[in-house]
Amino acid sequence: MTFRNTAGPEKHQAVAVRNGADFSTFYSCSFEGYQDTLYVHTMRQFYRECDIYGTVDFIFGNAKVVFQSCNLYPRLPMKGQFNAITAQGRTDPNQDTGISIHNCTIRAADDLVAAGRGAAPTYLGRPWKEYSRTVYMQTMMDGVVDSAGWRAWDRDFALTTLYYAEFNNTGVGATTANRVTWQGYHVINTTDAANFTVSNFLLGDNWLPKTGVAYTNAFI
Repeated sequence: MTFRNTAGPEKHQAVAVRNGADFSTFYSCSFEGYQDTLYVHTMRQFYRECDIYGTVDFIFGNAKVVFQSCNLYPRLPMKGQFNAITAQGRTDPNQDTGISIHNCTIRAADDLVAAGRGAAPTYLGRPWKEYSRTVYMQTMMDGVVDSAGWRAWDRDFALTTLYYAEFNNTGVGATTANRVTWQGYHVINTTDAANFTVSNFLLGDNWLPKTGVAYTNAFI
């Protein structure tokens, strides 16, 4: 199943799906848009083997969500724009929400490839809200990902209160040597990363097996 918003980059925010359903699962679906493609609004959500296309903040919201074995495709935005894959919206440090991206692939979409290297910088995320939390684990990142990895929202907003982390990612874009040096950015170990696996993060043992969708809780 494909969810597509055809408004194009010139229409700015144009959501393809807004999801606020608890215990929701999407398997082998495609979400296609430009800015703000997939609004993971609230509650617990799981996406497995899905394709997600977009430009600015194309996965955003304040759900407790895991993307596993998905393909993330930054597209060509308007001239002068950049791509940000995520914009997580946690507003309080006591909220248990966040975006966990596990065993996914980040690769430039065809239109961005055709435009050539440097057509639009692409970042893993930026802090929409003060306690934004996003983790990338065991994900293949091609050269489309900017070496800084992450982008500020507005000057120093949230740079000390956000939680952004990376664990055992691969590919040209996964090198952390030139990543941002914000207080809230971390390269984490196995123990910390385990908190963001499907069962540990979503309490998945209570519901995921009932969906019939296979998932991986252990690291690969």
